[in-house]
Amino acid sequence: MKIGNVDIRVKRSWIGKTRYSSTFLMILIIFSFSLSAYGTQKQDTTYLQPATSPSASLRTGNQQPAASYQQDLTLSQRINNTFTPMVDAMAEVLFWDPFSWSGVYDDKVYDAQGEIVLAEDGEPVTAPLKLIVLWLIAGGVFFTVFMRFINFRGIRHAIGLIQGKYDSPDDRGEVTHFQALTTALSATVGLGNIAGVAIAITIGGPGATFWMILAGIIGMSSKFVECTLGVKYRKISKEGVVSGGAMYYLKYGLKKKKLGLLGIVLAFLFAVMIIGGAIGGGNMFQANQAFKQFEIFFPFMENNGVWYGVGMAFLVGIVIIGGIKSIARVTSKIVPFMGFLYILTAMVIIGMNISNTGTAFQLIYDGAFSPEALKGGFIGVLIYGFQRGAFSNEAGIGSASIAHSAAKTEEPVSEGIVALLEPFIDTVIICTMTALVIIFTGYWDDKSGLLGVQLTSAAFNSVFPWFPYLLLVAVTLFAFSTLISWSYYGLKGFDYLFGGFGKKIFGTRKVTNRIFQFIFLAFIIIGASSDITAVLDFSDMMILYMAFPNIIGLMILAPEVRRDLISYMKRLKSGEIKKISLAGSK
Repeated sequence: MKIGNVDIRVKRSWIGKTRYSSTFLMILIIFSFSLSAYGTQKQDTTYLQPATSPSASLRTGNQQPAASYQQDLTLSQRINNTFTPMVDAMAEVLFWDPFSWSGVYDDKVYDAQGEIVLAEDGEPVTAPLKLIVLWLIAGGVFFTVFMRFINFRGIRHAIGLIQGKYDSPDDRGEVTHFQALTTALSATVGLGNIAGVAIAITIGGPGATFWMILAGIIGMSSKFVECTLGVKYRKISKEGVVSGGAMYYLKYGLKKKKLGLLGIVLAFLFAVMIIGGAIGGGNMFQANQAFKQFEIFFPFMENNGVWYGVGMAFLVGIVIIGGIKSIARVTSKIVPFMGFLYILTAMVIIGMNISNTGTAFQLIYDGAFSPEALKGGFIGVLIYGFQRGAFSNEAGIGSASIAHSAAKTEEPVSEGIVALLEPFIDTVIICTMTALVIIFTGYWDDKSGLLGVQLTSAAFNSVFPWFPYLLLVAVTLFAFSTLISWSYYGLKGFDYLFGGFGKKIFGTRKVTNRIFQFIFLAFIIIGASSDITAVLDFSDMMILYMAFPNIIGLMILAPEVRRDLISYMKRLKSGEIKKISLAGSK
């Protein structure tokens, strides 16, 4: 099946003549490397379990000399030990509670009976007001008010745009409005919609659902601003290849404001972070969690993640070598299908438990607004809901602006309006479906110790034993679509930093692009076959850290976005911006 044309040759084809031969060559090399690394990881595990420390070894009675301990460390453990200090330092900033000293709120989490929830070590579970969550919420609220509630006003027009009613074949870009939307959605609609929501509901309670929805609504405005700027400051090469996103509006947008040095620094930081985020959270985590779900249903695959990773890397490689056009064609088919499949399955489960409707919505209301909730644990419920919503839709992070910058349009505001649908679909619809399934089936108060995907799977299994297989399909599709979209995000960050250098050396930017794609495919296999938890945590934090340079830039550039929005709406209302017939004529 042909998924698009792409010439990956440098002069007389340094890799191969077709996308498939190039992908096959990449996979052969990657597989050899990964199999070697996998073998290294599998040895010397007799004495230690993952993430074991010398002190833990002494506590368990397995007293080994320091030298022996170092020899017994697996490759994954050595990498974990290297990254752990960095992760701890980054977490101190990201998850710092600015109000912890004040005592003005109770950060403890309470269960349905009003009892404090305890962790395994007996300590109370807390939900502090994390700096990153406050930062994302503050940005969303500001942009919602400053853009005059575009998150509500723009929905109807957004639907018309993705239907192609305003498309023009003469507009510059690489993909349609709809394809840009599905590409960005495929990066956000992932395992967090299944696993993350389950954790938020089981710890924060049903009331977290309301705050999660609210986070999605205000996030629509943040998404509008960043994607409008993504198109406005994009660069289009002579060959028609688009490069855009936060790196470009931070650099060139702030330069217009006489803040060139600040823009260069923020753009550089963002590019570095999105590369790290693409390798970890957008790659290794997806492959790792998808394989863990896969081996539950196919036990013979246990400890054979390398083979799963090779298969996934091959499929991803076939798509991503074709560039954004190939990625968009695939996501425009996968995203509607997987979204429909998941929502339909969730609605069937809710329908089978329809008698619990009153109880379920009462639990949501009581958890969010009841006097008992306001007295104790209110902040915990609010934070878990907002955190899940903000982390899921990535509004304010800046990543989606890369996908939307490739849209065929001469009106940046129009693409921003299309983009505001993302948090609505991702959080208000799909995340809410997961939450309702867990609440309707009663698994929100489950005492079995299940968490994440396993808890959601148990809720699905409560209706029909074969429903978890549908969940497996959804998880696989979510992971695959996230991989191909984040590969593009990481590629654009890599190209921003090294593309110019590659062009000077090789005469083309394609060589550096292939280098990144090679690295990306390698980490799919590594992610599926190893448990480098500290690396994944480090990568996730890099994604969240992107919000700091991004929102700083958005705040500075917000006035010009507002002016552009007012101008666009006036022209739309006056008929200057006209709908286009199916034949493409005005």
